[in-house]
Amino acid sequence: MSEELESYDAELELSLLREYRDVCLVFQYAIETERRFYLANQVDRRVVEADGQTWIELELTDAWVWDMYRPSRFVPKVTVVTFRDVNIEKLPESDLGSP
Repeated sequence: MSEELESYDAELELSLLREYRDVCLVFQYAIETERRFYLANQVDRRVVEADGQTWIELELTDAWVWDMYRPSRFVPKVTVVTFRDVNIEKLPESDLGSP
């Protein structure tokens, strides 16, 4: 049973990697948080300070979520709130449209 679960997870992960390679060509940004990795075509970032705390709010439009357990990884809008670091990278134009 344990080997079956490991095999199932390995197949899901390989499928996710293949999907990522196929879809990354149509996105402009790669976004990494402490919990997830996203691709998106628009990123709005807002730093919020209140009551002595600071957090970051991201609104991603036309996004893809790296999560092998989600039935649908494409989402029209995602809001992310985090108290940790966020990495937002503009993907190079030369990478868009070419494998």
